[in-house]
Amino acid sequence: MKSQDIVVLLKLISLQDQELEKGTDQLRSESLGGDPYSVRNLEALLGISKTEVGQSINRSISSGIARKDSKSNEPRPRRRNLVNFITNGLKFVFPAHPGAMQRGIPTAFAAPMLESLLMSAGSYNYVWPYASAQEMGQSIDPLFRSVPEAVLKDERLYEYLALVDAIRLGNQRETELASDRLKSRLLAK
Repeated sequence: MKSQDIVVLLKLISLQDQELEKGTDQLRSESLGGDPYSVRNLEALLGISKTEVGQSINRSISSGIARKDSKSNEPRPRRRNLVNFITNGLKFVFPAHPGAMQRGIPTAFAAPMLESLLMSAGSYNYVWPYASAQEMGQSIDPLFRSVPEAVLKDERLYEYLALVDAIRLGNQRETELASDRLKSRLLAK
């Protein structure tokens, strides 16, 4: 697996959730070529090349974290397997190391949708480096370089990736809180 595989899988879940909320027709009308799950549309939404998206989906299918839908042939993440990997293994496979202070998009518990969940004294905010952002914090390398721009287009993806970073960065209490919230978001559907 590569780190961008997690980004692609979480985007697929975000698209599935949007499809449930908006309906298939509206989601298709908003997508390039009418197919929200196409590698072309995922490339536009994530800033990951079509080749890399295709390879990512193939790796995820071969590892059992995703499958091809039998009717539509669209990639479908196996949510429980993905949650198990993120909560139990991601921190070890793709660890996060806080870097220098810089401008960026808040992540982990500094993200706007998560900041009220945990009060931690004396710690810096964490950010994905992004020159156009206003927030300052300790930089964290995102799972893929295009994550800061991708999350500006999709608030649900932003929440998922911020929770993933909280798991990658957190101590036991923070990791458990982020894991519980991620499970409730991904497995409730």
